[in-house]
Amino acid sequence: MSQAIPTVVIVGRPNVGKSTLFNRITGQRRAIVGDEPGITRDRIHGLAEHDGRRFELIDTGGIVVHDQEYIPAQILHQAQVALNTASHIIFLVDGRAEITGADRDLAQMLKRLGKPVTLAVNKAETAAQRDLASEFYELGIADIFPISSEHGTGVDALLDRVTGDIPRTPPGAPEESEDPDRTPIKVAIIGRPNVGKSTLLNALTGQDRAIVSPIAGTTRDSVDETVTRDGREYVFIDTAGIRRKSKTTEMAEKLSVVMARRNIRMSYVVLLVVDATEGVVGLDATIAGYAHEGGRALIICVNKWDEVKGQRGQKKNEYEREFRDQCKFLEYAPMVFISAKAGTGLDKLFPLIREVFASASKRVTTGELNRFVENLHFEERKIYYMTQASIRPPEFVVFTSRGPALHFSHERFLINQIRRQFGFRGTPILLKTRGKGTSR
Repeated sequence: MSQAIPTVVIVGRPNVGKSTLFNRITGQRRAIVGDEPGITRDRIHGLAEHDGRRFELIDTGGIVVHDQEYIPAQILHQAQVALNTASHIIFLVDGRAEITGADRDLAQMLKRLGKPVTLAVNKAETAAQRDLASEFYELGIADIFPISSEHGTGVDALLDRVTGDIPRTPPGAPEESEDPDRTPIKVAIIGRPNVGKSTLLNALTGQDRAIVSPIAGTTRDSVDETVTRDGREYVFIDTAGIRRKSKTTEMAEKLSVVMARRNIRMSYVVLLVVDATEGVVGLDATIAGYAHEGGRALIICVNKWDEVKGQRGQKKNEYEREFRDQCKFLEYAPMVFISAKAGTGLDKLFPLIREVFASASKRVTTGELNRFVENLHFEERKIYYMTQASIRPPEFVVFTSRGPALHFSHERFLINQIRRQFGFRGTPILLKTRGKGTSR
């Protein structure tokens, strides 16, 4: 992001609606939204504009100031990095809950920063809930705005205040854009603990930057490593499955998913590492699902293939069939069989990363899509035309003769036809249907 653009940071304790507000303001679903309190997340950046004023918006993980556990401490550290560069801070609280000790601690921390802070009281959908927002003056922050991140109520008024000191962008000023052919490709390496993620990072970067240990879930910080290959820059993001020795296997599995979700959001391409010697396990499918839901281009890396006994050609077919059966939603993702330790199969990865990134960044013109629709045999309803709304992942809007949204089977048929015509190997495709006369 350009350093000239002012930065607005959203902070708050876990599960108050920060990700929903981030998505509302930026107009895109970059942040994962869920009902789980305290899902660990890194800083997420997005560009936003309000009333002609452009700014960078940063969403942070749920903060509990005095929690010394490893994961909450890392969230606080990441949030403090963002707060140091903030032009304005949105402190988000839950309007349906009473003020908590965590809210008070965070308010005191923010006031000590000496930066402009606006208190947004979320989940205030009704007039009665908005009236209760005044109770939050107890936190000692003068500017209070009752809002609903989910429904958008009050968000414009909040942004009027937050962006009031940001100069308007002159008419005709160019917007920041990315050239897919020059953009550094951010690659996340994810998977269960001890499947070989750190060994793969070291093999791809040619450096022993990442700690490699036979202990599942070796605790350490995230590692980013930049590599240039054939004139193209790659940024590899790796976080091992984290587990303290005293923690249970259940906690290790939970943290491996947590770290996977964090890294997925930071990336353009995901390498899902699975252990060939253990077969396909349920957690592999869970982590794969997060990559799919995150809309990231994906490559399945079957590691430790050199340790598989028997006829490997036949074993490859058996393994791939078993994996595809358990993860039917990943039919678009290419699979490579590698040994990170021995270095075999890795020569295929860099070209494949470029290919799936190009797929996720690909745009199809409306003219090409209209010709595609004319030749499409689709009897469920009439399709008037189709347009591509966005990339990474590619999203298409289909304008049809009636609502509601297409049945899953018909949507799958259309996506398969789009792939057959235009490619898009290695990336999920999103499809939205708009019936005649509907505006959304």
